[in-house]
Amino acid sequence: MLSREDNRRLAQLERQLRRDDPEFCARMTSGRLEPPRPKRPSWSLLLTAVTIWIAALILGVLGWWVAAAAAAFFATVVIAAAVLRRPPGRPQRITPDQLPPEQ
Repeated sequence: MLSREDNRRLAQLERQLRRDDPEFCARMTSGRLEPPRPKRPSWSLLLTAVTIWIAALILGVLGWWVAAAAAAFFATVVIAAAVLRRPPGRPQRITPDQLPPEQ
């Protein structure tokens, strides 16, 4: 429980914040965050994987099956690294109306 002095200070800080940055306060009181932007894998990793897959096709046409299989596997590993390297999206805020009903 806060003391009267602490409650007064907190209310004063809240009023000052509402006066200084009303847009921020509106976002915080709405209970919703803007949807996160979709994260894309790195272009350089995608380009590297495509280049390796093209090399694997050429090696396969030339008859070097083991080298083609190894190159195709390596390209798949590069794509997996690109996908797993992505940072996760921001967590979504859950509002009380989105919670399941209590039983």
